[in-house]
Amino acid sequence: MKFLIVTFAPTLKKEDKFYSYAPYVYEMNLWSKYITELGIVSPIVYADKLLLSSFEKQPKIFPIQSISFVSVKSFFWSLYRIPLIIVQLFKAMQWADHIHVRCPGNIGLLGCIVQVAFPNKPKTVKYAGNWDPKSKQPFSYQLQKWIVSNTFLTRNTKVLVYGEWPNQSKNIVPFFTATYSDEEIRHPQTCTERSRSVDWGSHDLENDGQIPNHPSTPLRNQVRNDEREKNLPKPVLIDSKINFLFVGALTKGKQPLLSVKVVHELKKKGYQVQLDLYGEGVEREAIETYIKEYKLETNILLHGNVSKEIIKRAYQKAHFLLFISKSEGWPKVVAEAMFWGCLPITSAVSCVPYMLDNGNRGAIVHANVDEITLVAEGYLNDNEKYVTQVKKAMEWSRYYTLEKFEEEIGKVLV
Repeated sequence: MKFLIVTFAPTLKKEDKFYSYAPYVYEMNLWSKYITELGIVSPIVYADKLLLSSFEKQPKIFPIQSISFVSVKSFFWSLYRIPLIIVQLFKAMQWADHIHVRCPGNIGLLGCIVQVAFPNKPKTVKYAGNWDPKSKQPFSYQLQKWIVSNTFLTRNTKVLVYGEWPNQSKNIVPFFTATYSDEEIRHPQTCTERSRSVDWGSHDLENDGQIPNHPSTPLRNQVRNDEREKNLPKPVLIDSKINFLFVGALTKGKQPLLSVKVVHELKKKGYQVQLDLYGEGVEREAIETYIKEYKLETNILLHGNVSKEIIKRAYQKAHFLLFISKSEGWPKVVAEAMFWGCLPITSAVSCVPYMLDNGNRGAIVHANVDEITLVAEGYLNDNEKYVTQVKKAMEWSRYYTLEKFEEEIGKVLV
């Protein structure tokens, strides 16, 4: 099978090998196990630093130039480049046996348009943004969503989206992100080799006879029921330290300062609390100022960017994840926290209500310090509720491992 990827992610050549953004490469390496030849339509230059990894199956490159519309100059350059990109897309899609378009993005939009000319070729579209029909998004994103969900324009296609949404066309398929393996469930302290972030596609739930959102969904292997008992929820003991966690970029969109203020409020109420923040960003200075002003050096700890193994241990230690983001596609840290028994308190962004079963596997809150503080106190004063929800969260998240992802890729490509 000749498998073609259409993406804005740059493909860079270095020492006779092709490289690209590491998490994306790891995902596509898994897809490549099921194909014979790999082709990529993408830009081939990138000015900024990028975390790179090489493709296991070296691709045939159909090079294009990047486009953007952030300035008058880039606008006119992009108008000049678009016809050339469309020609290259036609050539590449003629070469391919299977077309894989990655959205949203400018190149993804052009890919969505050109694929209409190939109705008989099997295709997949990975929409990595927020699929919520009620969310406010740029016009180009809405246009991409409309094209790929229109079964007259987009034929013979599975569209992989985050979460389950009502009144969707028949080609829309829910999918998730997997980070951890079955082996890590059995050996949580030692197994790190396969910890990666990749996307899991579940295109055939009806045939499988299981609906992942249902609390009674059996785990993929019965052994998981026994292995899960090795990682029981951490009980909340009010007379001991209560650990909160924030993982993500320290940006205004992720609102890390809101999490800091919540923990500060709990401290003022007499609780022994600690918040560990992992990540970097422009909000770090504001957080440091807040910590210094209110003398919270022993309660609020900034760790910066760290390895995935350190993050995993942080999930295992913490009682709660505080993640009140304004915009997400798939909030990976929420699923990862659930996997390790760290209960999420998070905003209702994108598919979070689906992930949390509308509040049965964690708390969904507004970006309000008083509200979040009350929700946290509710758990601190009801340990049975806390433990019950953590168990439900772990069971749901641990269904979606890397092994499950690899299985489902094969079904998607049939």
